[in-house]
Amino acid sequence: MNRKKLALFGVIIALVAAYYFFGLGQYFSLDFFKSQQAAIESYRAQQPLLAATIFFVVYVAVTALSFPGAALLTLVGGAVFGLLWGTVLISFASTIGATLAFLIARFLLRDSVQARFGDRLKAINAGVEKEGALYLFTLRLVPAFPFFIINLVMGLTRMKVSTYFWVSQLGMFAGTIVYVNAGTQLAQIESLSGIVSPGLLASFVLLGIFPLIAKKIVDWVKARKVYAGWNKPAKFDRNVVVIGAGAAGLVTSYIAAAVKAKVTLVEKHKMGGDCLNTGCVPSKALIRSAKLLSQMANSRHYGISSAQAEFNFGEAMERVQRVIQEIAPHDSIERYTELGVEVLEGTAKIVSPWEVEITNGNGQTQRLSTRSIVIASGARPFVPPIPGLSEVGCLTSDTIWNLRELPKRLVVLGGGPIGSELSQTFARLGSQVTQVEMAPRLLMREDPEVSELVRQRFIADGVNVAVNHAAKRFIVEDGEKILIAEHAGQEVRIPFDEVLVAVGRAANLKGYGLEELGIPVGKTVDTNEFLQTRYPNIYAAGDVAGPYQFTHTAAHQAWYAAVNALFDPFKKFKADYTVIPWATFTEPEVARVGLNELEAKEKSIAYQASVYGIADLDRAIADGEAHGFVKVLTAPGGDRILGVTIAGEHAGDLIAEYVLAMKQGIGLNKILGTIHIYPTMAEANKYVAGVWKKANAPQGLLVWVERFHAWRRG
Repeated sequence: MNRKKLALFGVIIALVAAYYFFGLGQYFSLDFFKSQQAAIESYRAQQPLLAATIFFVVYVAVTALSFPGAALLTLVGGAVFGLLWGTVLISFASTIGATLAFLIARFLLRDSVQARFGDRLKAINAGVEKEGALYLFTLRLVPAFPFFIINLVMGLTRMKVSTYFWVSQLGMFAGTIVYVNAGTQLAQIESLSGIVSPGLLASFVLLGIFPLIAKKIVDWVKARKVYAGWNKPAKFDRNVVVIGAGAAGLVTSYIAAAVKAKVTLVEKHKMGGDCLNTGCVPSKALIRSAKLLSQMANSRHYGISSAQAEFNFGEAMERVQRVIQEIAPHDSIERYTELGVEVLEGTAKIVSPWEVEITNGNGQTQRLSTRSIVIASGARPFVPPIPGLSEVGCLTSDTIWNLRELPKRLVVLGGGPIGSELSQTFARLGSQVTQVEMAPRLLMREDPEVSELVRQRFIADGVNVAVNHAAKRFIVEDGEKILIAEHAGQEVRIPFDEVLVAVGRAANLKGYGLEELGIPVGKTVDTNEFLQTRYPNIYAAGDVAGPYQFTHTAAHQAWYAAVNALFDPFKKFKADYTVIPWATFTEPEVARVGLNELEAKEKSIAYQASVYGIADLDRAIADGEAHGFVKVLTAPGGDRILGVTIAGEHAGDLIAEYVLAMKQGIGLNKILGTIHIYPTMAEANKYVAGVWKKANAPQGLLVWVERFHAWRRG
C-alpha cells in the first residue's frame, strides 16, 4: 500500500475511532432529534442557507464514511426542510456521499482485490461492464440491501464513476421521497420500524424487480425486431438442425436425441470432422510410431545394447489410416442413426432463421424447418499469402496424411502445437526437419522454461529449430525449392523438398448463409455468453465459435448449445470457460490448465509457484523418463489452485487431477492428503503439493513443537 493510501486509510480509521470514542452515535438517535426538533427548526428559520449547508455536509460525510445514521438524517431532513427542499438536499447529498464511498473503496482496495482475484472476477467485470447500470439501479430501488455494502462492492468493480453517480441518483430517488415524506411526520414516528414496514419493503422489492421484468420485455422486443421481415413457420419439422459432424456437432446431436428431440445432423464431408480424419487421431497414431523408433534408437538407455527396426514410411501412414478406420464407427452415420439422430450427407445453407436447405451430392435439395439451428462447421488450416508458396506447393495438417514417401528435407512453418508435434514426429521418422518460427521461442503461450525444455529435446531429435525467422518468400532455383527467411535483418536460405504450413486455423464461415442473414462474424461467428448469434434461435459451437480450438472444448460448448437450443426460453446456461485444459503431444508432453506464470504476470495476478522436478520421481527414473516438472500456481497465503503446468511423460493424463481440483474447488492440502499409488507418474501431483506445504509450513509453530518434543525427552 503506497503512502497516499496509507494516509487516507489512517484518516478514515481516526474518524471512525473518534465517532465511537466520543460517543457521537448518541446524536444520531431518533429520541435526540425529536428532543431537539424545535431548536433545529428555529435555527433553520434564522439561518436557512447555513443550516442547509451544514446538513448537506454532515449527510455527505456520514454516507461517505458509511457511518450509521443516514436513515435518521433523511427523516430529519424531511422534518426540518420539508418535502421539496428535503428531497433536493438529501437526493444530491446521498448520491455524492455514496460516490465518495465508492471512490474510497476503489482507491484503497480495488487494485489489490483485482490482482488477487482477477481471474475469478472476469465474469463479474464483464457483467458489470455490460449490464452493471441495470443491476445497480435495481439494488438502489430496494432499501433491504444496505447501501454502504453496495458502495463498497461496486467500488471494487470497473464501473465508471459517472455511471455510478447518475444511476445512484435515479435509483435512490424514489426511496428518498418516501423517507423524506415520512420525516415530515417526525413527531408521530416512534422508531425506524414505524416506516420500514413489511408492506413498504415489499413495495420496494416489487419496484426493484420491475427493471428486470422491463429488461426481459426489451429483450423480447429486440428479438422481434431481429426477426422482422421473416415469416416464422406455424410448426416445425425438427427441434434442431445441426450443421457439421465434428466434435461439437456430434455431441449436440447426441444430447438432442438423448432428450427425445427430433434432430437432423448435416455433414458434407466425413463424419468425425477434423479430429478423427486429419487432426487428433492421425497425428497421435503417427506420434506413437515415431516414439517407438526413438526408443529403439536409444535402446542403450534401457539396457538393450542394440535394437533394429525395418521401417517403411508408407506402412506407417497406412497404419494411421487403419487407426482412423477402427475409431470411425464411434462417429459413424450408423451409430448416430441408432441413437435417434437423422444424419444427412450434403451441404447445408441457412435460408431463414428457421429453415435450412440441404443439397446432396446429386444436386437434389430439401428444405427443413426447425425451431433451432446449431452451426458447428469447424475450421481449416490457415495458409498465409507468402509470395511463391502456391508455386512450390504446400502441405497442411489436412493433406499431410496423403503422403506415402517420407520427405527427405521438410520445412515446418509454425512453432505452435501442431507444428511442434509434427516437426518432432517427422524428424524421428527420418526427415531432415527445419522448424521455422517468427517468434523468439516455440510454444509462445507456455512459460519460457517449457519452451526451452521442448527446444532442447527437439535439437536432440535432430530438428533444426529456427526461431526469430520470418518466412518472406519461396523460390525455385535450379529445380530446388528454397525458403527465403529473415533473421536478425539478414536473409537466410533454407532448401527443402516439402513444406508443411502449420501457422493456425481459420473458422469455416463461408457458404452457410451467414452473410445473407446478416449474422456478424469476425475470425469466428459472433456469439453471446449463451452461444447465440444475432438470431437467438441460431447457435454456434466448436472451432467456428471460438475462443478455443480444441476437440474437448468443442464438446464442452456443445452441451450448452444443445440445452439452450432445446429449452430456451424456459432455461438456458452461460458457457463456462473457467477451467479449460489443453495439451501438446510433443516429447516431453506439455499440459496446462488455468494460469501459467506468463499470464499471471501479464494480468498482474499475485501468485505463489510450487515446482516439483519429475527427475526425482521413482517411476519416471524406472521408465527412463526422468525429465520435466509439475508447476502449480496458488493464491498467496492459501492452497487455492490458480493454474498448473506439467511438462513430462503423460502430462496430458496427469493434468486431469488438477482440472477436477480446480473445477470443484479442491486445494493442494487435499491433494496432499490423497493416496496416490506407488510407483506411478501420478505421485508427482502429490509431491508438488508437498513442496507447497513445506514452503508454507508455520515456522513459528514448529519452533514451539520442537521445544515440546525436547521437553518430552526430559
